[in-house]
Amino acid sequence: MKKKKVIVGISGGVDSAVSALLLKEQGYEVEGMFMRNWDSMVNNDYLGNPNDLNDVCPQEIDYKDALATCQELGIKLHRVDFVQEYWDNVFQYFLTEYKNNRTPNPDILCNSEIKFKCFLNKANEMGCDYIAMGHYARITHGENGHHIYKGSDKNKDQTYFLCQLKPSQIAKALFPIGDITKPEVRRLAASHNLTTSKKKDSTGVCFIGERNFKLFLENYIPARPGEMQTMDGKVVGMHDGIMYYTIGQRHGLGIGGEGDPWFVIGKIAKTNVLLVGQGDDNTYLYSNKCYINKLNFLEESYEKRLNNGETLKIAAKFRYRQKDVKVEVKRFNDLYLEVKYDNVKAVTPGQECVMYDGELLLGGGTIDTVYMDEVKREY
Repeated sequence: MKKKKVIVGISGGVDSAVSALLLKEQGYEVEGMFMRNWDSMVNNDYLGNPNDLNDVCPQEIDYKDALATCQELGIKLHRVDFVQEYWDNVFQYFLTEYKNNRTPNPDILCNSEIKFKCFLNKANEMGCDYIAMGHYARITHGENGHHIYKGSDKNKDQTYFLCQLKPSQIAKALFPIGDITKPEVRRLAASHNLTTSKKKDSTGVCFIGERNFKLFLENYIPARPGEMQTMDGKVVGMHDGIMYYTIGQRHGLGIGGEGDPWFVIGKIAKTNVLLVGQGDDNTYLYSNKCYINKLNFLEESYEKRLNNGETLKIAAKFRYRQKDVKVEVKRFNDLYLEVKYDNVKAVTPGQECVMYDGELLLGGGTIDTVYMDEVKREY
């Protein structure tokens, strides 16, 4: 019987390396594909020294590690360029949201538009049966459809970032490390002498990495300084531009003095005012209702229940790594869902509300407006 062919997204990290390793051990025909999604030189945001031969763009380091991994595993590596697609379909949305003083999550869009769309299309051209990624998530394929569940390693679970995938995308997806933990991934990599076994995990937004976020954003959106004010209108400092700050942010405000730490609690775009308040328990940091749009459901049966007027008592996350929150969700109109919950801190427009029933990923929507006891928050 002919082996099933899997194209694995090889990022140059340990998770994708072990994903390819496991698939090969399971008897698949495995090939790797490295995605180039950002060009710092063309976009003029590379902060390195082009005259220093030792100063190599991090993306090129990742490619060299990806190439070494595939050589160690004895599989072919393809290199593909999705720079234009990423710019058009992910980064432009990212900039538009920030210009509107919202806080987007481009990694979610990167999954739906690049990793499971452009990548999948390319892999299909190569005759793949499946694609695979090094996500900490579990997936099942069967007569009852295709379903995504939280990864076994709850500290690394990445289902939050998969909430905008379409059923047709997950139908051809595999997540080989979804059933194991990060320490086990490291152990497997080390036992097979893989180059990336001790490589540090990447952090931050994919195209920004570990660079200063504010400096990066200044390349694309002009700064507009203004006042930091308390809720009673007292000026306590100056900000560099309200787009650079997110609700609940504590660090980087530059406000000292006595008392509890200061937090960002709101934004007034019309007057370019950043609202700040003291204390982690500041009441203005909390809300108990939001409306979400740009809806996507992986589980059609739950969408039908909402469309039939049912209120779902399920769970949600309003940001990555947040503990599950009990919510009541109902259809508000054709475009929006109403999501009610007990007091939750820093629910932020532009971020994603991701819905679950236990371990099962149901889908998600973008947070549009936020309320506390029917009073709209100035975000």
